[in-house]
Amino acid sequence: MRPLAIALLVALAGCARPPPPPAPPDHAWAGERHLRHVRQLTFGGENAEAYWSFDGTELVFQSTRDGRTCDQEYVMRPDGGGVRMVSTGNGVVTCGYFFPDGSRILYASTHESMGPTCPPKPDRSEGYVWPLYDYQLYTAKPDGSDVRPLAPAPGSYNAEATISKDGWIVFTSTRDGDLELYKMRLDGSELTRLTNAPGYDGGAFFSPDGKRIVYRASRPAPGPDLADYRALLAKKEVRPSRMEIWVMNADGTDQHQVTHVGATNFAPFFHPDGRRIIFASNVKDPRGPNFDLYLVNDDGTGLEQVTTFDGFDGFPMFSPDGRWLAFASNRNATRPHETNVFVAEWVE
Repeated sequence: MRPLAIALLVALAGCARPPPPPAPPDHAWAGERHLRHVRQLTFGGENAEAYWSFDGTELVFQSTRDGRTCDQEYVMRPDGGGVRMVSTGNGVVTCGYFFPDGSRILYASTHESMGPTCPPKPDRSEGYVWPLYDYQLYTAKPDGSDVRPLAPAPGSYNAEATISKDGWIVFTSTRDGDLELYKMRLDGSELTRLTNAPGYDGGAFFSPDGKRIVYRASRPAPGPDLADYRALLAKKEVRPSRMEIWVMNADGTDQHQVTHVGATNFAPFFHPDGRRIIFASNVKDPRGPNFDLYLVNDDGTGLEQVTTFDGFDGFPMFSPDGRWLAFASNRNATRPHETNVFVAEWVE
C-alpha cells in the first residue's frame, strides 16, 4: 500500500466516531403491548406518585432517600436527571402537583402540624391500614422556597390534591368528619364539598378538559362494615381494601360507579381521549399484593390489563401530550418492596 493511502487510513481512523452508548434496558414485561421503551428513572429506596408538569418537562414525585426515613417531595426531568427536593425536609410529605403555569408546586405535609420528625407508623394489629396523618396543604416555588399554607384545617387529614388545567384543585379531607372530596381555586377560595356519603373518597384527578373527575371510593354497607370504617376513622386510620373507581362532573353532580370488581382499585387517571381510565388494581387476587395497571371505559366496559409484572405497578399518569406514561413499580428492584419510577412510551 502506498504511504499516502496508509496516512489517509490512519487519519480517518483517528477521526472515526466512537460507537454509540448502549441503549438503556427496556423494562417492559411480556404481554405489555401498550408499553414500549420502559425506562427506569429512580434507583433504590421508595419512589412513587410521579406526576407530570403541565408542559411535560418535569415530574414531581415523593421519595424516601438521602438517609431520611419518610417521604419528601422531589422534582426531576423525564430522563431521571436534575433531581431536587422541593419540600422542607421535615415531617412526611405526599401528593405533589404542579400549578398549570409551573409557577408553584402543591403538596401535603406534616412538618408544622406534627413536628419535624417522621410520624409513628400505624398499628397493623388490625390488618393493613393507612394512617390519616394531620396533613396540611402547602404551595411553594419550584425551587422549594416561599412555602405557604393553603386552606388550613388543623387536626384533619388534607392530602391527595391534584389540579385541573383551568386552575381548580381537588383534594381529600376529613375537615367535616368523613373522608370526602373538595375542590377550590389555586388560592384556596371557592372551597366546595363534592361528596357526601359514608366511606372513603380520594385519589381524584380531573379529565383532560377539566369537566369531570375520576376518583376511588369505598361505600361500606350499613352494619359491621360501616362500623369498622367509622371505628378506624376515629383512630385516624382507613382500610384501603374494596375501593372501586367512580366518576363525577367537576361540580359534583352525576356521581356514578365505574368498576364493580370487588378489589382494591386506586390511582385512576383519564386516558388522553377523555373516555378511558387507567388505574391500578389487584383484581386477579383481591387479597394479594400483586397490583397491575388496567384500562376501562368510563361506562365500566372493556376492562383490559396493561401491565403483567408479578408485583406492584401503580400510580399511572399520562404525559400532557399523551405520548408517555409514568408509573411506579417494583420491577427490577434490588431488594424486596423497593419501588421506583418508570416512564414508558404509550402504544395504542
